[in-house]
Amino acid sequence: MPCLGDFAEPRQVADLARCAEEAGWDGFFVWDHVVFPYGAVEVADPWVLLTLIASSTERIRLGPLVTPVARRRPGTLARQTASLDRLSRGRLVLGAGLGFTLAAEYGTWGEPAEPRAVAERLDEGLALLTALWSGVEVDFHGTHLSADGVTFLPTPVQRPRPPIWIGGNWPNRSPLRRAARWDGVAPMIIGSDGSFGPTPRIVTELVGAVAEHRTDGSAFDVVITGRTPADRPEAACATVEAIAAAGATWWLEGFHPGPGEYAQALRRVTAGPPRRSRSPRTRHREEGTK
Repeated sequence: MPCLGDFAEPRQVADLARCAEEAGWDGFFVWDHVVFPYGAVEVADPWVLLTLIASSTERIRLGPLVTPVARRRPGTLARQTASLDRLSRGRLVLGAGLGFTLAAEYGTWGEPAEPRAVAERLDEGLALLTALWSGVEVDFHGTHLSADGVTFLPTPVQRPRPPIWIGGNWPNRSPLRRAARWDGVAPMIIGSDGSFGPTPRIVTELVGAVAEHRTDGSAFDVVITGRTPADRPEAACATVEAIAAAGATWWLEGFHPGPGEYAQALRRVTAGPPRRSRSPRTRHREEGTK
């Protein structure tokens, strides 16, 4: 879900998450912006949204998709994520990426917005974050970040750590290489008309590209965002099953912050996930991702 426009009211978003859990969805994720590059809009802090979501639900997974790690202080992010994982009793998934757009996320504040530097800070930030999650003393000295003799307690509930999914824009291959080092990939696949555009062919190609960089055989999520109709369950099932057959493990119903989108999201949530012959490998969740 966006954290913008109609989705900037925390209680409304928490109500939507509660409806999603009751309707049988498996997760609820929110965008992370401080400012939005396309005009002045209302914006909510994602951690406030996620705190209310965690307090309003008991089962579904939750987290930011994606948080621009390079924009955040690693110590603060470690505190926020550990606290949220404990509040939710181990339901946090951390979506991480560069941010969008770099000019808005970084240049607005006079911070370096050059992609390579932001990517380096992202990689160092994830390394430091996971070290802090360990609960042992951390000495970390990178090009951009450092920590001297720091021990962060309490740790997250999930051990050895909450899962990390890496976002990116398809067909950019750099995020796929980064994602292969973590627990999942959550690409944005946009069609020529600007709408969500995942197809089985693209998902198959994406899964193959990630597999080239993974050798340990551990579990890995392929997280695909699209849109299915609330009033045509057979069509929704056919779309999701084809994407699952291509290698996806999660299907996300994605929404934008435009007028009327909250009402559309509520209709889609309450209609529930596609249910015909659900693949055991594919879970469905109501979510908007960036």
